[in-house]
Amino acid sequence: MAPGAQHSGQVEAVRRFNRYYTGQIGVLREGLLDSPYTLTEARVIYELAQQAGVTASELGGQLGLDAGYLSRLLGVLTKQGLVARERSEVDGRRSHLRLTPDGEAAFAALNSRSREEIGALLDNLPGGERKRLVGAMAAIEDVLSAPAERREPFILRPHQPGDIGWVVSRHGALYAEEYGWDGTFEALVARVAAEFVETFDPAHERCWIAEVDGMPVGSVFLVRKSKTVAKLRLLIVDPAARGLGLGRRLVEECIRFARRTGYRKITLWTNDVLHAARHIYEVQGFVLVAEEPHHSFGADLVGQTWELDLRR
Repeated sequence: MAPGAQHSGQVEAVRRFNRYYTGQIGVLREGLLDSPYTLTEARVIYELAQQAGVTASELGGQLGLDAGYLSRLLGVLTKQGLVARERSEVDGRRSHLRLTPDGEAAFAALNSRSREEIGALLDNLPGGERKRLVGAMAAIEDVLSAPAERREPFILRPHQPGDIGWVVSRHGALYAEEYGWDGTFEALVARVAAEFVETFDPAHERCWIAEVDGMPVGSVFLVRKSKTVAKLRLLIVDPAARGLGLGRRLVEECIRFARRTGYRKITLWTNDVLHAARHIYEVQGFVLVAEEPHHSFGADLVGQTWELDLRR
């Protein structure tokens, strides 16, 4: 049986979407964004603007490009004066790629045109439809970016109407049951969650809801604290879903999104009694930078601030 034959209707739906969306964003035009660059050339320019010093093999692996094809493409961009190679001081056999000043100017023009075109597309949509569109795109990215060998018993998706109420209710009930915290903690969660919904910036913020068999079992939020700093908030895993690696995956999604968005650091506040969460943060590279005793939620606690430097 040919691949996909058992669900041919879904295959055709994906193909139809691909045809529609590539037409919407103009990738079929001779030059991407009315520039002299092909789609692949523009993508290479974009990636080099995000990560100067990458090697050709690293870049090819990230973009899934054949080594010979990428070498020819880099040769064209080098002749155009957009890309330069610098010999590694550690290993003379390796060269690091970077954009030249002309390459940086080309990126700036492409980036500006892309923002203008997507901005014009979103301007034609009501606010609620814009959030729906961005949420659907996030779901596509999450599903397709998971390694093929991973067969997790849960799914991660963007928040939907009704999810925020679950986040607040589950935090209140679970922390009362496991730690004896009073209703002021649930009130705090409600304020944090309400602020997220009211000021949600889909380009820089995200909420992931974990589901098992269609039921919510976990959540985490990544919110913008400043242009370069994101804040991880409201990580929770229902007891029924513990042991599945769900907490780790939720934190990994935050880190991956933060890197892709351009944040330089993630910070979070927690309490020392939350041993499982603290272990996850430590494993992911977070460092404890401050702690202070406090009396909150009807209990004597030690609050802790953790940070992850994304530039490392």
